[in-house]
Amino acid sequence: MIGEVLAVRYGTRRTRKSDVFLHYDVYGEPDADLEMDYFFWIVRVDGATVLVDCGFNEDSGARRKRTMLCPPVRALERLGVDPAAITTLVVTHGHYDHIGNLRAFPAAELVVSGREYEFWTGPMGRRALFATSGEADDAAALREAHAAGRVRFVDGQASLPGGVELLEVGGHTPGQLVVLAGDVVLASDALHYYEELDRDRPFTHVADLPAMYAAFDRLRELSATHRLVAGHDPDVMRRFPVIGDGLAARITIGER
Repeated sequence: MIGEVLAVRYGTRRTRKSDVFLHYDVYGEPDADLEMDYFFWIVRVDGATVLVDCGFNEDSGARRKRTMLCPPVRALERLGVDPAAITTLVVTHGHYDHIGNLRAFPAAELVVSGREYEFWTGPMGRRALFATSGEADDAAALREAHAAGRVRFVDGQASLPGGVELLEVGGHTPGQLVVLAGDVVLASDALHYYEELDRDRPFTHVADLPAMYAAFDRLRELSATHRLVAGHDPDVMRRFPVIGDGLAARITIGER
């Protein structure tokens, strides 16, 4: 497989460890500030371009006091990608910061776990402790795409153009997906921070805690042969070469 992955840093915020790690008090450590970055990803392999997630929009980000560094559609344009030409958009999960711009990709087939779709378009996704991470309008955009015949469901695993593979792990959300492109794993929010894996610390937002731990185990197995790209860790921009005046990190497939 020949190609590259771009981790596009479009937003950021400052938070606290106690807000990020589930039951942080269990670890008996002092609280501390923590930076959280927001990414979406572009996978280019063997002539195919796959967009993985599409970030939050300006309205949903502003309500949550997130800092928008570059609106995702504009970021794509800066990187030479025409949003209208995207034909495959992977939805790793249904949180606001991953599906906030679905309508900007009218030609794209949306590839999402069937469990994930049913959750966020159904009544459980509207319960208060889940709804805090979702947007009703984003769920409506998912339903619109499905009604238009533009949604492909994943059950367990799936293959995409260029040999990209999807693996459903759950945990963070019912149908959380990770993306494998050659020797690169886009963990999305199965791994917000590398510390979660290094210290076995679940993230605060979790739908199924045993499944989250199981996802950690699967990612550890993959890390023996793959490079992991975390979903929100600022360290991504230090582990991999930065391009586009700091807009994105580039991971060349096969350079492990």
